[in-house]
Amino acid sequence: MDLPNLAIVLQAALSPNPAERKAAEDSLNQYQYTPQHLVRLLQITVDGNCDIAVRQAASIHFKNFIAKNWSPLDPDEQSKILPSDKDLVRQNILLFVAQVPPLLRAQLGECLKTIIHADYPEQWPGLLHWVTHNLQDQQQVYGALFVLRILARKYEFKSDEERIPVYLVVEQTFPHLLNIFGNLVQIGNPSIEVADLIKLICKIFWSCIYLEIPKKLFDPNVFNAWMVLFLNMLERPVPLEGQPADPELRKSWGWWKVKKWTVHILNRLYTRFGDLKLQNPENKAFAQHFQKNYAGKILECHLNLLNAVRIGDYLPDRVTNLILQYLSNSISKTTMYNQLQPRLDVVLFEIIFPLMCFNDNDQTLWEEDPHEYVRKGYDIIEDLYSPRTAAMDFVSELVRKRGKENLQKFILFIVEIFKRYEAASVELKPYRQKDGALLAIGALCDKLKQTEPYKSELEPMLVQHVFPEFVSPVGHLRAKAAWVAGQYAHVNFSDPNNFRKALQCVVAGMRDPELPVRVDSVFALRSFVESCKDLGEIRPILPQLLDGMCIRTSFLGLCFHITKLVLTCYLFIHTCFFSCFFFSDFFKLMDEVENEDLVFTLETIVDKFGEEMAPYALGLCQSLAAAFWKCINTSEGDEEADDPGALAAAGCLRAISTILESVSRLPHIFAHIEPTLLPIMRRMLTTDGQDVFEEVLEIVSYMTFFSPTISMDMWSLWPLLIEALADWAIDFFPNILVPLDNYISRSTVHYLTCKEPDYQQSLWNMLSNIMSDKNLEDNDIEPAPKLIEVVFQNCKGQVDHWVEPYIRLTVERLRVAERPYLKCLLVQVIADALYYNASLTLNVLQKLGVATEVFNLWFQMLQQTKRSGGRANFKREHDKKVCCLGLTSLLTLSADQLPGEALERVFKATLELLVAYKDQVAEAAKEGSEDDDGMNDDLEIDDDEDDGSDKDMGVDAEDGDEADSLRLQRLAAQAKSFRPADDDDDDDDDDFSDDEDLQSPIDEVDPFVFFMDTAKALQASDQIRFQNLSQTLDFHYQALASGISQHADQRRVEIEKEKLEKASASAPAS
Repeated sequence: MDLPNLAIVLQAALSPNPAERKAAEDSLNQYQYTPQHLVRLLQITVDGNCDIAVRQAASIHFKNFIAKNWSPLDPDEQSKILPSDKDLVRQNILLFVAQVPPLLRAQLGECLKTIIHADYPEQWPGLLHWVTHNLQDQQQVYGALFVLRILARKYEFKSDEERIPVYLVVEQTFPHLLNIFGNLVQIGNPSIEVADLIKLICKIFWSCIYLEIPKKLFDPNVFNAWMVLFLNMLERPVPLEGQPADPELRKSWGWWKVKKWTVHILNRLYTRFGDLKLQNPENKAFAQHFQKNYAGKILECHLNLLNAVRIGDYLPDRVTNLILQYLSNSISKTTMYNQLQPRLDVVLFEIIFPLMCFNDNDQTLWEEDPHEYVRKGYDIIEDLYSPRTAAMDFVSELVRKRGKENLQKFILFIVEIFKRYEAASVELKPYRQKDGALLAIGALCDKLKQTEPYKSELEPMLVQHVFPEFVSPVGHLRAKAAWVAGQYAHVNFSDPNNFRKALQCVVAGMRDPELPVRVDSVFALRSFVESCKDLGEIRPILPQLLDGMCIRTSFLGLCFHITKLVLTCYLFIHTCFFSCFFFSDFFKLMDEVENEDLVFTLETIVDKFGEEMAPYALGLCQSLAAAFWKCINTSEGDEEADDPGALAAAGCLRAISTILESVSRLPHIFAHIEPTLLPIMRRMLTTDGQDVFEEVLEIVSYMTFFSPTISMDMWSLWPLLIEALADWAIDFFPNILVPLDNYISRSTVHYLTCKEPDYQQSLWNMLSNIMSDKNLEDNDIEPAPKLIEVVFQNCKGQVDHWVEPYIRLTVERLRVAERPYLKCLLVQVIADALYYNASLTLNVLQKLGVATEVFNLWFQMLQQTKRSGGRANFKREHDKKVCCLGLTSLLTLSADQLPGEALERVFKATLELLVAYKDQVAEAAKEGSEDDDGMNDDLEIDDDEDDGSDKDMGVDAEDGDEADSLRLQRLAAQAKSFRPADDDDDDDDDDFSDDEDLQSPIDEVDPFVFFMDTAKALQASDQIRFQNLSQTLDFHYQALASGISQHADQRRVEIEKEKLEKASASAPAS
């Protein structure tokens, strides 16, 4: 399609006529892979004579095509873009990126991001030269900075070897950036375009220093030149002219963005180099230089900026938040604290405390959008940018690290506010200051509960200053009273009536006319239920309490967890009718505010009263099942994609999962619930259930895990799971893995003996298809080797005929695997097979001609380390244990199968791995037993005693910068254990987190005892061979062997003790 016709088709694609629009889209799809099509789209995008709507349409098609086709996921797949077209795109996109309007520049920027991530430096070596050249051309500076920002972001989160290309970028571009920055700073009355250029320079600098400071900046002259400019931008007042009046627009205004990025960069440097004890030896001199010359200057500038809050001038929330983080991190450092101290009272009482008080923005949101008020108040992402949260953190850090000189005066300040509030008439009471004072008291809860004389005065304080606000005429004080009461619910009340009164006030607050009061009351309730020593205190009001939760929180629309809360509460009040009309309104509201804490209140109640739910569980599941079918029928009659009936159906299933989890300690109930849920599971495990597939799989997981036995009806779901996985459900493989494991591990005999259907054969068919599929990514198939492990571990001695097929399949995939985690899982299949039957497995490996290849790879992976010195592979305890058992099993082989040299290699590798396993288990036990008691009444921490806990000051999410979003998730035990890993970051051990809740037959096998028993058997069966082995061990390995022997003896004693304790616990009371 030539250029004029392409423009016509793009114009038609914007037509309001559906038929004309569809014809145009079909034409675009038909010609999208023809030569030059991509180039023509770019030509139209940059053609200033074309209609802007057509240009935008072209840019979107251009971006989407590049995102999908520039770099195929499968390396063996032939690119659908000709190399010549790629060259033309790369040559021309750089020329026009700065010339097109911002709307189109954003689309081209996304294209550049895709291309740079795929091609630089290998396929686009000239890019850096283009950037460097154009940085020296005043007319092209903006375009060069725009491209350099995208290039730098590619390496922002890269570490080690992946980061190497950015060093050349810094070396070649930073001298030019410094020169440009210096010239821009000297411009008098600078325009907003100058701010845009400086902002790009700041963001480039940020990306290049985020994980690691480039060595070029360690040169004091270079670093000083940059710091002079950053301090200049920090101190320079933001121009008044041109500032938008609207606060939302003002915070995004160019000069305030420059201020924010400057503070961001300086905070990052302080986080990295503000504490000498955290430095590597090679960084220490640089850190000393930074602390001596700049840390104090930055603090002074920050304090001057923060003064705007005191006098009522504008300062963006994000800037305020970042400055307060800097101040908080300065408290523990003696020199910085000494510099802060003369201005501390002004900061604390005239800046920090006012930020903690209820303000005009809060009032507007409370009145106009209470759902948004609730969302912001409980959104952890909002907390990352909130000045109020940063102010609370500052106060907490101050009394924790410098409590002796600050706690008393701050409490006296709060008490004075309480007194003024009490003395004032109703119309003159300082309601907002009282709100801030209550927030401060709640924030200091942990400290006050441990520190005299405040500890003994908490109950009177609550009675005198908090309880009266439950009936305050001001809504936000009623909400704050509920929140503070929840914070102190665990206090030992000397008068039980005070506990009862507080609980009754919280329950009453759940029926408050104001939404935020109801929400805070529900959250506070959890603390009271947790701390209640006598459930008789709560049981009489439970129906009223839960009825209030049901009726009132149905208006919150907080998230699917509220569905669990509301529906499960019916269990206690015996009413289970939910119409689809109710669900429709409910789920529309659910989309407005999102919060997960309410479900924790429910879970606390369930934990306290869980087994009392048993009589009602069946009836509730039946009612929810009926509601589910009603919602499904409503949804099927409505073709709207966002039909609330479909959302409600998912909510019903989540509520059922909550009930199943709550009665998990009563397995006999599952047999009674099963007939009600089977029709849902049978239908929704087909394509009919794609919208609720994850929810259905969770129910199947519970039913197969907690039921006393797996019924034949439940086994009838196995083929549906296999078919779904083979057909369309590969994205749900980690979820499907859980019930499949349950079937094999909890009903092993049926899995092995049933021939109609043949479960062993169907599992093999599915696994072989998935593991042989070259189109599947490594992470897609990670559950597959885990399933093979389940088979070998649970069916020991009973699946000999499957050893060779599974090993062949494993080795074939191992040869093409790229992700380290998948390689580990595949090697563990070999280890599991050796533990299953070492002789058979070694024979199979030799028969396939891969024994040497596999063992060389295995030993190589065992030796690989990260730069930090930690193991690069087999990071989890489970991984190490499986490898230990597999390698130890080799020691049982005869000299014919395992010659002396191989025996020595295996023996040494096993010793080293056992030591690593022992250390990891000990470290995990130590971490598990440590209490976070960072509140010592008399402890003062300075530079020499700092606990090194300075927190990272965060990554700004604005302008596309990424911030980690933390979301609490409630998962089934095994679903957590099978969570797939991600090994993109070499230093992230969380990617290989332990399968803590995974249950398998090897749980009962101690690897140290197993090793020593095997070694003794080897010595007894072939003393000469064992003696020869011993003589090959140097002092190091002899010491390791001796240590393992001693630890094995210790483990034998511990195991016997555990058996006795278990037997004693299970014995009937006399």
